[in-house]
Amino acid sequence: MFRSILLVACLLAQVHFSVAQTATGKKSLPLSDGTPVSVGMSPARIQRIDAMLQQSVQDGDIPGVVALIARNGKIVYHQAYGVADVGSGRALKKDDIFRIASQSKAITATAVMMLWEEGKIRLDDPISKYIPEFKNPQVLQNFRYADTSFTARPAIREITIRHLLTHTSGLGYGVIDGDERMKMLYAKAGTTDLFTTEDVSIKEVALKLAKLPLHHDPGEKYTYSMGLDVLGYLVEVVSGMPFDRFLRERLFDPLGMQDTWFYLPEGKANRLVSISHRVDGEWKNYPDTFYKVDYPKEGAKRFFSGGAGLSSTAKDYATFLQMYLNGGELNGVRILSRTTVDIIMANHVGDLYGGGNAHYGLAFGVLTQKGKGRGGDLSEGTFNWGGYFNTQYFADPKEGLIGVILKQTQGGTGDQTGWKFKQMMGAAVDD
Repeated sequence: MFRSILLVACLLAQVHFSVAQTATGKKSLPLSDGTPVSVGMSPARIQRIDAMLQQSVQDGDIPGVVALIARNGKIVYHQAYGVADVGSGRALKKDDIFRIASQSKAITATAVMMLWEEGKIRLDDPISKYIPEFKNPQVLQNFRYADTSFTARPAIREITIRHLLTHTSGLGYGVIDGDERMKMLYAKAGTTDLFTTEDVSIKEVALKLAKLPLHHDPGEKYTYSMGLDVLGYLVEVVSGMPFDRFLRERLFDPLGMQDTWFYLPEGKANRLVSISHRVDGEWKNYPDTFYKVDYPKEGAKRFFSGGAGLSSTAKDYATFLQMYLNGGELNGVRILSRTTVDIIMANHVGDLYGGGNAHYGLAFGVLTQKGKGRGGDLSEGTFNWGGYFNTQYFADPKEGLIGVILKQTQGGTGDQTGWKFKQMMGAAVDD
């Protein structure tokens, strides 16, 4: 009896070890506060950035902003200006929580590549190997607007995991799709595109997507899509864990990202920043539209959107980026191998993205030498993306430099702080 119990314990330990992130001889320290001078940055030029952000809030260009700059693992700038809620006037704080929308994609891609490292998937596996409903995809040909009927032809190849990671699968994006026909088809199918308070799962949405026609043959074009949502479900299938739990146990907890969630715990919900828009020149709280603005803290809390569902803080997201700048490690925990990080940042779409100024990796836009030559976009190899609610990040491996700038706005605002922040951040290097 004792030997049987011991055997079971050993087997459980082996299973746990196979999914736990591994220790490493390399131990980069967690992000900590430092001075600009200590990491070769100019205090005076950092102050310029601070003044620019303060002025933008004062002039009403944005209602509020949290910005963070780190270099070589040291946070040298982290400030909050303006309000977190224009209705109540609550002052914005540095640890307030923002809907990061498409910045979720890099996190989902990281989860996929963690499974890849374990030998559980290959990038060029057809997704139908794991989600059979995607077998034999069809490409949209003729469409009738009167009743949304359509004809389609068989795609020339299967959708692969790589296609889903790189927005070359041919899938669309429903309510924000650039093709009106796809908007109508996705609406008719009842897909959930971005965020929701409704009682729906990513499995249910993925299986609806599997029945819809594609924009084009997989691998032929770059079309921004719900591919990362399908991959969130792939993580569930391959790992046997709910996607939110996988991220919590395998990524967020090991990195200390305690403020990054699909749905906020009760004790954190009051830190969620409100969404704002301009009405007659004044900032107002944004109303519910095709989504409820309080989706991170209300409703069924079941839709773990890998493409757009997470909320986070500037420091949490900078921590995630620092892991990448460290070659996949932070605080003695190896999330990814350095060689895997190199694969993630490689060009996976040829010339389908960026016009030569950038290439597309596995859910990261990456600056090329040509793009660097335009000026203002940091060093070659800088990876970046943004989110639907006006959030942005930049990470420059050559300079060890991270920038995160978070706002929560909708509609045309004329906001110039994003490009100014990045350009002025690069110009603050002083070594």
